[in-house]
Amino acid sequence: MAGLLGELPVEITAAAARRVMARCDELARVTATPGTVERVYLAPEHAQVNRLAAQWMREVGMRTWQDAAGNQVGRIAPAGADADEGPAVMIGSHLDTVLDAGKYDGIVGVLMALEVVRLLRAPGGGIRLPFAVEVIAFSDEEGTRFGTALLGSSAVAGTWEERWWELTDANGVTLRQAFREFGLDPGRVGEAARRPEELIAYLEAHIEQGPELDRAAEPLAVVSSIASARRFQLTVEGEARHAGGTPYDMRRDALLGASEAALAVERVCAAEHHIIGTVGRFEAFPGAVNVIPGEVRFSLDLRGEFDGERDRVWQALSAEMDAIMGRRELRWQAREIHRAAAVPCAPLLQDVIRAGIVGSSPARSEEPPVVFSRAGHDGMALGAVTGVGMLFLRNPDGVSHHPDESVSAGDVARGIRALTEAVLHLGAEPG
Repeated sequence: MAGLLGELPVEITAAAARRVMARCDELARVTATPGTVERVYLAPEHAQVNRLAAQWMREVGMRTWQDAAGNQVGRIAPAGADADEGPAVMIGSHLDTVLDAGKYDGIVGVLMALEVVRLLRAPGGGIRLPFAVEVIAFSDEEGTRFGTALLGSSAVAGTWEERWWELTDANGVTLRQAFREFGLDPGRVGEAARRPEELIAYLEAHIEQGPELDRAAEPLAVVSSIASARRFQLTVEGEARHAGGTPYDMRRDALLGASEAALAVERVCAAEHHIIGTVGRFEAFPGAVNVIPGEVRFSLDLRGEFDGERDRVWQALSAEMDAIMGRRELRWQAREIHRAAAVPCAPLLQDVIRAGIVGSSPARSEEPPVVFSRAGHDGMALGAVTGVGMLFLRNPDGVSHHPDESVSAGDVARGIRALTEAVLHLGAEPG
């Protein structure tokens, strides 16, 4: 399929990619902890990167504002239209990070969106599209500070929950207090919400947080869906007794039962096609070197491409744990602490991203790969108000949420052109 951008010199996208990479470095220097990358919601670093993003948005001709939840937004209308007139295609990602983060997770998607606007404006000084384009830098995708992810995008989707106001950070500061200290009004957070008629689509470019593209030697992929998730806090109860004086036939060791359960998670999930199970936290009590553990608490994170498969695996794991604990004369219970449905990417948006990848690589003879995202993204929230489309970029070795995460300038250049082509293909769709 021919690209809609025409004969765009390679030097233009190469320069755009260099600008993205340099700005990733610049944003990485905005951190709460020198020597690492750390930016959390409503902290001074959040305000600083919003100011930088607003400056870069204005450089490409966008009208800018910080919304009522602290997200930074830029908008540019079609040529000849009023600045606030008509619906928009929203493109973006997030600028907040986990602790000791890498430089690209989320950030590269915001900066690529700005370069898309630059390319769309370049040919004739105005966007020749039937819709406006907005770039958004979400403020809290990771949930690092208050423990609940997608706060910024949930506000935009109109799904903000009142109970969140009482969430506290590690210092006991409530979300409500942090809002006020940042200069936001908790009573106006609803003003960040967008109506379905205001948005045509949400598009996001993101590094893959896994190795599939790297292993396949593919630079870009179409994302089919964002994984469903369920998280549990599990407790195994046995009997704490003297380590030296209790023979094996009398032991009810909660740690051994929980350990066998963790191995069952690996065994059951590894046998499934698209289910990932992770035990990430494991605590034994009373925690003395000479006492048999009487209680163990551990976490379970289950992710899948489809809700039904995920739930079926949870039932299988529950049966496994019943058997393990019954054999060891232990008790167990699970408390679900998080549930998110899978968010399928809209078929039309998968099509335009596929066309964008093909159009940006005219010599390509094969269809681009299609993968599902095992990690969560702001699109999970935006799916409540508009269709979602995602483009993945190759991430060498799949490392993410770590200083070693990476993306190449060459792949960023390909991604910028592909995302721009996708927007143009969407503009060419009837209706």
